[in-house]
Amino acid sequence: MLSALADRTYRRLFTAQAISLAGTGLATVALGLLAYDLAGDDAALVLGTVFAIKMVAYVAVAPVAAAVVHAAPPRVVLVTADLVRVVVMLGLPFVTATWQIYVLVLVLQAASAVHTPTYQGVLPRVLPDERPYTQALSLSRLAEDLEMLLSPLLAALLLLAVPSSGLFVGTAAGFAISAALVVRTTLGRAPVEVDGEAQPFRVRVRRGVDLMVHTPALRPVLALNLALAAGGAYVLVQYVVVARTVFDGGDGTAALLLAALGAGSITVAVLLPRALEALPERPLMLGGAALLTLATGAVAAALAVPGVGGLVLVGALFALVGAGWAAAETPVGRIITRSTAEADRPAVFAAQFSLSHACWLVTYPLAGWLGWLGLPGAALALAVLAALAVAATAALWPRTATPPRTPSGVTG
Repeated sequence: MLSALADRTYRRLFTAQAISLAGTGLATVALGLLAYDLAGDDAALVLGTVFAIKMVAYVAVAPVAAAVVHAAPPRVVLVTADLVRVVVMLGLPFVTATWQIYVLVLVLQAASAVHTPTYQGVLPRVLPDERPYTQALSLSRLAEDLEMLLSPLLAALLLLAVPSSGLFVGTAAGFAISAALVVRTTLGRAPVEVDGEAQPFRVRVRRGVDLMVHTPALRPVLALNLALAAGGAYVLVQYVVVARTVFDGGDGTAALLLAALGAGSITVAVLLPRALEALPERPLMLGGAALLTLATGAVAAALAVPGVGGLVLVGALFALVGAGWAAAETPVGRIITRSTAEADRPAVFAAQFSLSHACWLVTYPLAGWLGWLGLPGAALALAVLAALAVAATAALWPRTATPPRTPSGVTG
């Protein structure tokens, strides 16, 4: 999997991504501490609002941003987004009211909604061969999982030496280093319009969504997003409650359950490039989504097992959720790249970014509201939703082999 890093341009981009992700993880911890300093017992309400703003920004901003920056050089877009995030991070330690947090977080997440799809759209151009590109997708997944697992530990270590406001400075430094690395790369010009003429702004805004809806090879991704969000939301929303309420554990137990999720995802991310050389995406991605669904449903029964045995069983199921999640989601970039013209890829990646987060915007609160059914009932309800989405994915996915990637035109 590391052979993709032999490409100097990709190596710089990946290093920038990894450092940026580390900064994002630090910012999450720092925002929690800042919210408590400003709101005290209402910190959870503040953080809930912050995460809602994040999702709304992702859903609403990505397609519009892609239309705005469609003609700008990708390097300029990436660097500008990083610099905006630097400014926001340096401003957060000086806020004195919660509304100021909300405004700055909105700007921060809008910049991220520009940065991430642009980065995803650049990768196929940097690594045009499918094998190293697949490795890059797995490395991106690996970096995201490691950020989730290691950022709290890194934050704890930093807090031994600096005040909580120092975490924002560390985050800003991460984004600044990311920008410096991207400046040193050569990414070329923005892709040329497919028809050779500039499209109206309103057409560009909806271009990516239109392609996902009307391209047969991309339609199943829409349903797949909902399946992953349904299973993933249960784990991410309820893991602390499971650890404390069911198994009478503390923060360490909750961290172990989250680590199990990450371990399953990391394992598959490492193995996936080789698996995709032997098998097509359809069985692997549908199998991953089915595994996530079954594991989520099985949690309902595992919660009835008392003591350490039950905790181990639930941890194993969380690991299977992570494994299925990675198997189903990581190859999506291959499907998009193979099924769209180069000029359309930024818009489609932005649409995928937006639509996938729209699913999470639904399932995150749903996972919390379903708590009135009890933890087992919530697991079963979300597993049913995931199963329906998996069935829709299978029905929408063409059974014929996906044709090889082409430099232009839409296939599928």
